[in-house]
Amino acid sequence: MTKRTRRTHAPAFKAKVALAALKGEKTLAELAQLYDVHSNQITAWKAQLSEGAAGLGRYMVVYNGRRPHSSLGARTPDQAYFTQAPLLAAA
Repeated sequence: MTKRTRRTHAPAFKAKVALAALKGEKTLAELAQLYDVHSNQITAWKAQLSEGAAGLGRYMVVYNGRRPHSSLGARTPDQAYFTQAPLLAAA
């Protein structure tokens, strides 16, 4: 039995495998065989993707909901786009 050298995988490859695991169309064993990686590695990449997506969601809530933007007159995007503007009276 020959010892396999340690491999490094590109981030795009990791994301592709993790997305395939999240879809759930194939089992971990099938994915491991298809992509020639260990199922534990797929599970780790899937967890990293889930954590990253949750972090991105939290960032977007802060960015769009709580952070004032100078281009919007010091209002948040939620205030600028989702609040009712006062109706102008006809002259």
